[in-house]
Amino acid sequence: MNASKFLAVAALSAVAALGSVAQADEADASQFAVQFNGTRTRAEVQAEAAVVARTHGTEPAGSRVAAPLNSSVDRATVRAQAAEAVRLGQISYGEASVL
Repeated sequence: MNASKFLAVAALSAVAALGSVAQADEADASQFAVQFNGTRTRAEVQAEAAVVARTHGTEPAGSRVAAPLNSSVDRATVRAQAAEAVRLGQISYGEASVL
């Protein structure tokens, strides 16, 4: 009798699984298609896009340094100091710096 109950539960779960698949939407995202009516003409939009393309820079905002940094320490000294800090465990190095 347990086997018949098991088969009945399996059959009901299979029907429920197939029912949820049947409710899935189309793969072309047609549920998101909406009608949009703009008030500007195509020429107005193209003219605005042309102005933005001419005046907009490709550099992200805030990516430039205000003034160059002038240092009196040479590159070799800075590298030696960084290596010493790694040896002493003051700064992380490699994958350990991610943690």
